[in-house]
Order: sequence, then C-alpha cells, then structure tokens
Amino acid sequence: MSGCKECKSCPATRESTLKNADYTIALAGNANVGKSVIFNQLTGVDQIIGNWPGKTVERAEGLLLHAGKRIRVIDLPGIYSFSTYSMEELVSRDFIALEHPDAVINVIDASALERNLFFSIQLLELAPPMMIAVNQIDLAEKKGITIDTGKLSTLLGVPVVPTVAIRGKGIPALTNAITGLMQGHTVPPVLRYGKEIEERIGKIISLLGMVTTRYPVRWTAIKLLERDPVITQIVREQDPGIVETAGVLAGEIESIHGEPVCVVMSAERYQVADRIAAEVISLRAPGEGPQKKSLTDKLDAVALHPVLGYLAVIAVIGGLLVWTFLVGALVSAFLSGFLSQFEQYRPVISGPLMDILLNGAFTGFVAGITLVVPYVLPFYLLLAVMEDSGYLTRISVMLDRGMHKLGLHGKAIIPLILGYGCNVPAIYSCRIMETPKQKTLAAFLVTLVPCTARTVVILGLVAAFVNIWWALALYAFDILLIIVAGRIAFKTMPGESVGLIMEMPDYHVPSLSVVLKQTWARTKSLIWIVFPAYIIGSAIIQAFYAAGLLTPVNDLLAPVTVLWLGLPALVGITLIFGIVRKEMTILTLAVLFHTTNFAAIMSPVQLVVLALVSMLYIPCISVILVLGSEFGWKKALAISASEIVMAIAVGGIAFRLLSLVM
Repeated sequence: MSGCKECKSCPATRESTLKNADYTIALAGNANVGKSVIFNQLTGVDQIIGNWPGKTVERAEGLLLHAGKRIRVIDLPGIYSFSTYSMEELVSRDFIALEHPDAVINVIDASALERNLFFSIQLLELAPPMMIAVNQIDLAEKKGITIDTGKLSTLLGVPVVPTVAIRGKGIPALTNAITGLMQGHTVPPVLRYGKEIEERIGKIISLLGMVTTRYPVRWTAIKLLERDPVITQIVREQDPGIVETAGVLAGEIESIHGEPVCVVMSAERYQVADRIAAEVISLRAPGEGPQKKSLTDKLDAVALHPVLGYLAVIAVIGGLLVWTFLVGALVSAFLSGFLSQFEQYRPVISGPLMDILLNGAFTGFVAGITLVVPYVLPFYLLLAVMEDSGYLTRISVMLDRGMHKLGLHGKAIIPLILGYGCNVPAIYSCRIMETPKQKTLAAFLVTLVPCTARTVVILGLVAAFVNIWWALALYAFDILLIIVAGRIAFKTMPGESVGLIMEMPDYHVPSLSVVLKQTWARTKSLIWIVFPAYIIGSAIIQAFYAAGLLTPVNDLLAPVTVLWLGLPALVGITLIFGIVRKEMTILTLAVLFHTTNFAAIMSPVQLVVLALVSMLYIPCISVILVLGSEFGWKKALAISASEIVMAIAVGGIAFRLLSLVM
C-alpha cells in the first residue's frame, strides 16, 4: 500500500485532483446573495472546506463536471468592496488578481441591484474574464422589480444570466455560459469615471511602465490614487517617486471635491451603478396589479416550498408505492391463480430429474410474470407520468440537500424509488448519475431497498404472523440503514462526486405515447435479464437440492443460522432458494416444514429476524447479473459480499435484542 496516494477519497488527494482540473472559476459577491447556494448547485457533495493558506478565512472549493471538462470552483468570501482591507477582501482580490482564475462569476441580488453593482464595478476594475448571475429574480418580481438582463449585459460588456438558485432555475444556462466564457477568454471592457478622475488615472498608468506588481495596471493606478496601503508599499519599494506623484494627484482630487479621495472614488462607482440600474430596472406602477403567475409558478409555490414541498414529496412517493402494491397485489393474485391451473409452482425436490428441472423453470417463469407485470408495470406507468409532467425534477431538487449526506444528489431519488418496484431497472437507472463513484454508490444503496419480492417476505412472515407494526418497523430500519451505509460508503469509496445540475421544465399534461414508450423501454430490459435468470437459476437450484448437493451447504451454514441468528437449521436452504427470488424463501419454508402456519414452527423473534436477514442479504441472481454487466464482477461481488456480512451481523444483533423485548 502506498498510503494517501492510493486513497482517492482522502482530502489531500481530492485537493490535488481539484488542482489538476481543466479550468478554475471563482464565485464572488456580497454576503447573502445566494452565492453559496449556486456553489452547492454547481459542485454538489464532494467539496473541500478549510482555510486559505496562512489565513483564518474559510475556503470552500469543489468540482464541476460539464461538457467533458473538469472545472474547479472556488467560493470566495462574501464581501462588499475591495477598499476596506479586511482579511476576506484581501484574500478575494489577491486570488482574482494573482491566481488568474479562468472566469469569475459575480453573483448579485436582483432585488438590490444598485448596491450589488457597486461591487461588480470593482470586479471589472480587476479585469478578469467575468460574467454575472442575477440571482433571486423571483423575489425581485414579487417586489415589482423587473430587470432587463440582456440590456445589463450590453451595458457592462459581460454575459448576464438570471437565476433562482435555491430552486435550480437558470443553473444549466449558467453552466453553459461559464463554459463559453472560459473558452472565449474575453476581457471585460473598461468602465470610465469622471473626467478629472480618468485624467489622473491615465497619468499614473504612464508612470508604471517599469513597475512590476502582478496586478492589472489600471487597477494598480486606481489603488495608488486611493492610497491603498498594500499596493502603495509594493510600488514604493520599486519607485518611490510614483507613490509621491500619485499622492499629489490624489490631493488634487480631494481639493476639487472637498472629500477624501476614497470617498470620491466610491461616489464615482455608485454613480455608474445608479446609471446602469436606472436603465435596466422596470418598476411596477402603484396602480398596476401583480403580474399574473403562470401555472408552473403557482404549482412550484407548493412543490418547491420549504415545508409544503416536502409534504408533497412524501404524499406523491407514498401514493406511488401504495398504488403499486395495491394494484400489484390484485394482478399478481389473479396471475398466480391462473398459472396454478397448469402446474404447481412450489419447489419439487423429489422425482425424475426432468420433472424437477421443468418445475424449477416454470417456477422461475411464474416469478417473472407475477413480479414484472403486476408490480413493475403500474410503477413504471406512474413514474413516466410524473417524469413527463415535470414533477419528478422538482422531487429531485427538493431532496438534493438530503441526498448530499449520502454523497449523492437529488437525481438519485429516481433509482431509489424504482428500487421499491424492482432493483434491476433501478440499477440500470443509476446511469443518470454523473460520476462512476456516484453510479456505484447509488447502485449499492438500491440493492438495500426492499423490492416487491422482499416486501412479500416481510408481509408474509411478519405482518401476517407477528403484527403490521413490526413489519413497518423493518421498513423504517431499512431506511435508517441506507442512510448510515450510504454515508460510510461515500467516505470510504474512491472517486469523485458532483452536484445536481438539472433544468426544471414547465409543467404540462403528460403525453400518452411518451408515457407508454418510456414504460416499455424500461420494462423490456427486465424481460431479457430477469426472465432468463429466474428460469435457469430456479431450475438449477432445485436440481442441486433434489440431488442432495445443498444439504452439506445447509450444514455448513448451521453455525451462522442456528447459533448466531437463532433460526431453525433448515432455514439455510430457504435462504439459498431466496437467491433466485426472495419470495421463494416463504415457498421453500412451506415445503420443508409442510405447513403455511409459520407461527407454529418459529417464534415471533425468529420470524422478524428471518425477514430482516432476507431483506438485507445478497441480492437475487438477476440483480447480481445486472451489477456485473453494469459495474464489473469485482464490484458486483464486493457489493454482494458486504451485504451478506451486513445481514448476518445485523440479524445476530437483532436476535439478541429482540429476545429481550418480545
């Protein structure tokens, strides 16, 4: 092992990765303008928070992957000017002037444009490649303020993008504009001040030809005129005469205006800011009513509300799952009854080998029919409706912050929700994640989500023979386990994570053809993966058991199943059959014990523990195949092995704790 060099997730290596990015951009602006929200939207979860070298000022940076480019994003401290010489201001101006980021994004508050432009003008004096994000446009509109961002761009000579960062609006456009700005390497135009100011700036510039400061020449001249102590000291060490001349010119300005030169320069900047703001701002007249809100704005007032939005998410996801299970249970019962007329699909473990194989194959076929059709199809139909209507994007945005705790972002909720229907398509949907780390992490968490087959086990063992509250407790525990496991995996898994950049389309009535096409596209992948896995896997395992090949395995598992988990010895075989399809755990249990009254053969504690272990241990064979095809067999086996260990450890602890209370 080579220590830190091998660990891609440790802070030192992550910092090195950021420094090796293709581009570097900086976010600058006043405090409380939403700059940190934009930073989080761009960089997401894999951020480095520390201090600037040799300073106590906090430094935040992260990575943005966009258009095939790795972009390092630096969140500069929130400041109001470059003229009061606080540590935050010195850090910000030195980074922009001396580190030469490829672009600076000035985030401003749309409802306080004039005050924010005062700082924007000072940024323009530093002359970096620059653009402006006019944030909180929605709040400005509520106050009757409309900003012509196109005209603002023309007047300032830099790109301007309107955003509502907290809702994710404008973030994709901002990201595209950032890429265009960096590739264009444009330098913003010079904003001119009053005649007497410009004349004296010009005189100082003419004297700076042989002086090296690493700062832009015009900006250096302005700072000498303002008697900036840092710049004055740098220039004095090279040519004291320039400093003396600048002092004389500053005195002339003070004589003309009767104010200190720094006050005069501030007034000049505010005058420019006032003029620009007056040209781009439109105020609603007192007699006019508020602008009519679109349907999207009205719905988003609820969907993206900090309280109502989460309640809506819970209601919609809960309704989706209830719909899936209610409809799925009815259709599954009908299909099972219909197929049972042709052949019994309980495991056959004696008789001719061909009968055993055919029965196993038929059992696998029934598993596919009774799971894919009744549970997955209704789920996919409603999911496609949510997606095509535009609401699924809102769910992703609302859950983005919570997903950050797991090293993911809001889009990860899509495969996690899919996992409640079936883990196979959920793992396929992990392709929507941006980085290999996030794809693998999402797939790992998806395999912990109890699919419909595992739900059958929970309901058939616990809800039926213990009570519904213990069944719900298993679901609650599973959610907690996903959070804890996700956090641990995020910290230990190598690779990078990025944030959520997702355009939020307007709401519209879903198209029937689009919904059906999306549903079929997702369902057909199951046909090619799930059905062969169920049919072949079920036949082979039944044949192995009938030949007595699984009995030694059952004996080998006894120390775990009996001594550690506290379960009957024959349960080992049921867990092996559960690899084919989880609900075969119940079917095999009924065959081996010749009863469906499981309360007669196991205690409530054993029923809960068996359901818990079945919920957590190795995914079914079709899930393993998909993991192998999507992520490689090394990762597939690692995920499977980790879940076996987790299930055994948690099951044994649960057995001992539950024995004390049940």
